[in-house]
Amino acid sequence: MSAALVPAARTEAPMTPSAPADPRGAMPLVTVRGLRVAYDERPVLDGVDLDLFPGETVALLGASGSGKSTLMRSLTGFAPVASGSVRVAGHDVTNLRRGELRELRSETGQVFQQFNLIPRLSVLTNVLTGALRSAGPLNLIGGFSSAHRRRALALLDRVGIAHKAQDPARSLSGGQQQRVAIARALMQQPRLILADEPVASLDPKLAGSVLELLRDIAREDGIPVLVSLHVLPLALEYSDRIVGLRNGEMIISGRTSALDAAALAGLYETAAPDGEAHA
Repeated sequence: MSAALVPAARTEAPMTPSAPADPRGAMPLVTVRGLRVAYDERPVLDGVDLDLFPGETVALLGASGSGKSTLMRSLTGFAPVASGSVRVAGHDVTNLRRGELRELRSETGQVFQQFNLIPRLSVLTNVLTGALRSAGPLNLIGGFSSAHRRRALALLDRVGIAHKAQDPARSLSGGQQQRVAIARALMQQPRLILADEPVASLDPKLAGSVLELLRDIAREDGIPVLVSLHVLPLALEYSDRIVGLRNGEMIISGRTSALDAAALAGLYETAAPDGEAHA
C-alpha cells in the first residue's frame, strides 16, 4: 500500500458542522459485507464492505478497472456476486426473485454519464417516464395521471428548468439534460440514488452545480447518494464521505473532512492494465 493512502479502518473522522447529521446515529440503508464479484472467474471486486446512510453523499473514487461501476451494479442485482452479502432498503439483493428485483430497481434512481433521455420527446415526458411503474393501468396506454404531471412539473422546478418543460430533450445543453435525468430519477420516489460518472461530460462549473444539486437532494430528502467521480477536487467539495477502490479492493473509506488530494492520489498509482471492461 502506498504511504499516501490512509487505511480504510483509520479514516473515519467527525462530520463538519455543514454536513448532515452524523449518520452513525441511524441505520444504514445499504449494507455490503465481504462482497466478491467475478466475471469469467476474473475477480473484479474482492472483500468490499460499504454502508450508505440516509441523507449523505458518498463519492466513489478509483481508476478505470478499479470496480466502481461493478459495485454500483451489485446494489441492484446486475453484477454476479460470487460471495458476500448485499442488503439495500431491506432487500437481500443476492436472494431476490425476479419480481422483488424489479421492485428494488424501481426504488433506485439512477443517473448516468450519457443522460439516457429520449431526445425527440419533451422534457416533461422524459421526466414522466420515471413514473411508468407506478402509473398502473395507465401505463398500458402510455398515459399519466394529472397528479403525475403536477409532480413532474414540480420536480422540473426543483432542478431549475421548469421553463423547458415542453422543449424536446435534444434541444437542451448537457447540464440541462442531466438535470432532467435527475428529475426523472426523483419521479421514481427513490430510496437510493446511484450516479455513475454523472458529470464526466460537463465542464467544471456545470459539474459543480449538478453535484451540489445531488448533495442537496440527499440532505433534504434523506436519500443516500452514491456518486462515482474521477475528479478529486469535486469529490472533496461535494461529498460527505469518500470511498476509494483500487484493483477491486476498498483502500479508503473516510469522512471527506479528514482527507485531502495527497491522501487520495494513491488510488491512481496502479491502475488495472487491461482496462475496465466490466467494472
